Amino acid sequence: MTDPLLADGPLPDDAKSAPADRAESGPLDESEANAVRPYVDLGGVKLVPRTDLQLRLEVDESSKRVVAVSIDYSGSTLQVQPFAAPRSSGLWHEIRAQIAEQVRSQGGEVTEREGAFGPELVARIPVAGGESGTTRLARFIGVDGPRWFLRGVVAGQGAADAAAAEAIDDVFRSIVVVRGTTPMPPRDLIPLHVPQGATAPGAPSAPTVGS
Repeated sequence: MTDPLLADGPLPDDAKSAPADRAESGPLDESEANAVRPYVDLGGVKLVPRTDLQLRLEVDESSKRVVAVSIDYSGSTLQVQPFAAPRSSGLWHEIRAQIAEQVRSQGGEVTEREGAFGPELVARIPVAGGESGTTRLARFIGVDGPRWFLRGVVAGQGAADAAAAEAIDDVFRSIVVVRGTTPMPPRDLIPLHVPQGATAPGAPSAPTVGS
């Protein structure tokens, strides 16, 4: 699937999409986070340490740069990516429509509903190379913050079970986005890096991040 955030085309002029209490309850901007709280520093995002939480860093083979963070927690997987965004408008409304169109073009099914962070998509996506009719369930969530957009894709139990969804949504809510002051075009991926002392990108094992 082509990433709609990296697709050519006009930038959106939509209102921001975020929970009313985002600045208090998250996902937080670095300026809103508790400065003395311990975090796992991944560059563009920081995570609150949790027992049994595991990280996997996804790396682009050609550039060797980290392009996403995958979090395994309580039977669910959450993939997160932070992107630069316009100061006064958001990305999620347009990106959500593009994701829905792409899922349908692949023969999948997608439903929009109101979730913990506002509008979200629940999709049944055909499994490449799988038996005919085989699909995987995924939830696409997104939050527009100050000059950034944070996207999450939830798979596993958190895509279907309400209690598991609440647990993985709490992980997404606890993320701190570090936009930085470097000028970046909207939709550019905010740089990510390996946390200090963790397994290097591309290694087979996933570091455990416990409290």
